[in-house]
Amino acid sequence: MNKAFTKESADADDEGVDLTPVAAGGKNYITPVGYAALRAQWLQLMDLERPKVVEAVHWAARNGDRSENGDYIYGKKRLREIDRRIHFLTKRLDIAQVVDASLQYGNDQVFFGATVTYASEAGNETTVTLVGTDEADTASNYVSWVSPIARALLKAREGDVVKLVTPAGVQNIEIVRVSYPAPP
Repeated sequence: MNKAFTKESADADDEGVDLTPVAAGGKNYITPVGYAALRAQWLQLMDLERPKVVEAVHWAARNGDRSENGDYIYGKKRLREIDRRIHFLTKRLDIAQVVDASLQYGNDQVFFGATVTYASEAGNETTVTLVGTDEADTASNYVSWVSPIARALLKAREGDVVKLVTPAGVQNIEIVRVSYPAPP
């Protein structure tokens, strides 16, 4: 194969980046805790990691031949990864709409930020919390507000039975309990 057809672009490293899509309408709802976590990550990258890597790359560049300098090559790659993550976080923080779920405290209707316990047709109870796409963590039962389960639950009330469409078919689930964090 001709070498011209194998040239990698400068953006070849972008293929593995997880760019979580924003819901229709461009809304990026996020809880105050989630916003604080994203901002802390952004600050960590800007104030600590990036300056260290820039220093390492600067030191490696002074050592001569850059084509065979592993410190320089790795440093430049790491710097691109950090800059890409900073860019991503900056965009996400810019469009973030912080929603304080504690304002719904005492409400029995499901909105963003609700912690919902529901029962399947088999009687198994599951508890999930509806959070922003950047905060979703299924291991901790934090589900994105645009996920199928969240869409089925949104605007329903305690005691309602809603239909959840899954790959295995339509399933009826009953909302057992809806709660919100207490106001500060």
